[in-house]
Amino acid sequence: MVHEFPCGTRALDFIGTLRARRIDEPYEFLTSPASLDAWFDESGLVSGGVGSTDDDLASALELREAGYALIWSRLHAQPMPHDAIELVNSYAARPPLQIRLGSERWSSDGDITQALSQLARETIEIAGGDETHLLRECGRDGCTQIYLDHSRGRRREWCSMSSCGSRMKAKAYRERKRAEAA
Repeated sequence: MVHEFPCGTRALDFIGTLRARRIDEPYEFLTSPASLDAWFDESGLVSGGVGSTDDDLASALELREAGYALIWSRLHAQPMPHDAIELVNSYAARPPLQIRLGSERWSSDGDITQALSQLARETIEIAGGDETHLLRECGRDGCTQIYLDHSRGRRREWCSMSSCGSRMKAKAYRERKRAEAA
């Protein structure tokens, strides 16, 4: 698996494909059409990807950044940027993915237009939905992943226990041991 999915929703995980946004050189996970196809496949959006091109990658990055602008503004209780609203709405207005039920489970199929439409729709549901008060940014310095905090007591601190949470707990443990030794 090339990609990680710590945020709990595909739209937020897609936005999180650009990590550590506030440093000089953030980490980009979508570096090629093949990496975009891998993301589509691994996220369960479209099995096997869509056969993305360089233009498709540029469109996906455009949608991702507009989605980030919307989610960031909701996270910080700011007005959503009009240009980002228009762009996400234009992607969402396109035809959705085709879903079909198999003997064991369902699957989805479609092209790049349909895949990006689905991501835009999911972004709209988060940015314009009733759960915006649950939006949180990871508490680890440098991590800019945004997630919906559905934890009991709404006390989740990290995008994922397996990545940032374990790092933060290990750091706290080392600091306690250093303090005890001193």
